[in-house]
Amino acid sequence: MAQICICDDEEGILKYFKKVLKRYQSATFSRGKELLAYLESEAGDRVEVLLQDLRMPDLDGIEILQRVKELRPDLPVIIITAFATVDDAVRAIKLGAYDYVTKPCPNEKLLSMVENVLHLSRLTAENRRLREKIHGGGHDPIVFASPRFRQVYDLTLKVASSDANILILGESGTGKELIASALHHNSLRRSHPFVSLNCASLSDTLLESQLFGHLRGAFTGAFTNQKGMLEEADGGTLFLDEIGDVSPAVQGKLLRVIQERDFIPIGSTHPKQVNVRFVAATNKELQLEVSEGHFREDLYYRLNVITITLPPLRERPEDIEPLAQHFLRRFSERMSKNIHALDPKALEALQAYDWPGNVRELENVMERAVILTSGSHISADVIPLHSGQKAPVQAPVPARQSQMVALEEMERHHILAVLKGNHYNKSRTAEILGISRRTLDRRIAEFGLMEWEGC
Repeated sequence: MAQICICDDEEGILKYFKKVLKRYQSATFSRGKELLAYLESEAGDRVEVLLQDLRMPDLDGIEILQRVKELRPDLPVIIITAFATVDDAVRAIKLGAYDYVTKPCPNEKLLSMVENVLHLSRLTAENRRLREKIHGGGHDPIVFASPRFRQVYDLTLKVASSDANILILGESGTGKELIASALHHNSLRRSHPFVSLNCASLSDTLLESQLFGHLRGAFTGAFTNQKGMLEEADGGTLFLDEIGDVSPAVQGKLLRVIQERDFIPIGSTHPKQVNVRFVAATNKELQLEVSEGHFREDLYYRLNVITITLPPLRERPEDIEPLAQHFLRRFSERMSKNIHALDPKALEALQAYDWPGNVRELENVMERAVILTSGSHISADVIPLHSGQKAPVQAPVPARQSQMVALEEMERHHILAVLKGNHYNKSRTAEILGISRRTLDRRIAEFGLMEWEGC
């Protein structure tokens, strides 16, 4: 869960902002010195967004901002200001603040701004991590033992050296980004960037800005020129995750890039040439989306030169044990714990489960188990699946009912299964399902799970 710092000398403002942002962890400060001390501490490393008033009783707001930027250059800062000090807020933006809000600030505007800055901040961090991985040489290992996944891996290596666009299909959590990374690192483009973008996590405006970049002044808040991910990926690979969620308008612009090998940044009139290999992924039935008019047929065929389909974890049970052992070693090392193995009953619980959230869910379960284990072996007591439950089976739907009703009921059961598997931890569940927390809350309400399923 994201942590947000709020610094304001008005107690009422602190309470109001904390209430509006209740879905996040909040730390509040009424003095600038307290805020700076917190950011200098180990706990301050977890802060992802800072909301800061410019009028503080102990330190000048601009001075606080400058100190914050010295401590955490990449920390996004949203300035809190009254109408009378908007000029100061603009000055703060020129010094590195992300944006500003005026008091009083509508709930929706504040939430939207915080969500946008979190998205951008995480994308930036992810791209930095990927670039570091490239320079370090290599990518996360692909762990498997099943013949079913061996076929997938062999196909990945076979097509990696080509320059063809690739479409990766599979349920959420099956490892589509891992396969995309393997395609890049085994290709002739391996010395150039591998850039990843989750299309489902951004609005059309933000998605276009991230893809194509923009010029200063192109829209409100565009205070500097920004390179897009197409330009960042020049010479390398651009991975477009959840391509099925891209709007028709952005689909058309992507098609032009693939066909013409150029793009126009937002606010510019001059096209830029780009040499990028496209790897796209989705958990949707993209052919069905095409037939229903939701996805452009010409874009589909441009992306789908070669298809790699990832099987769900329940269809390759031989991979559960090696994956669990892999995650056990990773988290034990990360947490400096001396945990050697899984007890037989713990392994039995893992193998008995149906894994609706696939490998991502298994990873989360193993992380939790390592956190809760104090000895040298992981026992069934710290595996939340020790009852050996399977994901709920969809009851037969009478022929007279529409297909849409059946699909909604299947989605309801799937969400409920993942919620139960994570003891109704909504943040974990949303992560496993590959959707936002807001979307999960809406689904819970729509399916009537809120009142009687522990939500």
